[in-house]
Amino acid sequence: MQLTAPADRTTENRRTTRRTGIHDTDGMAVASFVLGLLGLLVLNVFLGPIAIALASIALWRGTARRGRALLGLGLGVADLLVLVAFMSADNTMSWSL
Repeated sequence: MQLTAPADRTTENRRTTRRTGIHDTDGMAVASFVLGLLGLLVLNVFLGPIAIALASIALWRGTARRGRALLGLGLGVADLLVLVAFMSADNTMSWSL
């Protein structure tokens, strides 16, 4: 016995797509933070720009984790600044401890 009318499939699909998009942007914000933090220690020439790109996309799409995305953006920039500082100190294209 059915007491309500069946739901419109197009509205249900739109809601599902929108919800997935929000989770994707939240994941991008967290990933940018983690990669930016990891990039301070290793592979900052690769992880820094990736963290910046992920944070920028997450902010552009309107993530719910705005603070995490901003931290990822800041850490990505810090990765590149650390790389430049160590490169200028060693006069090489890479750095090591």
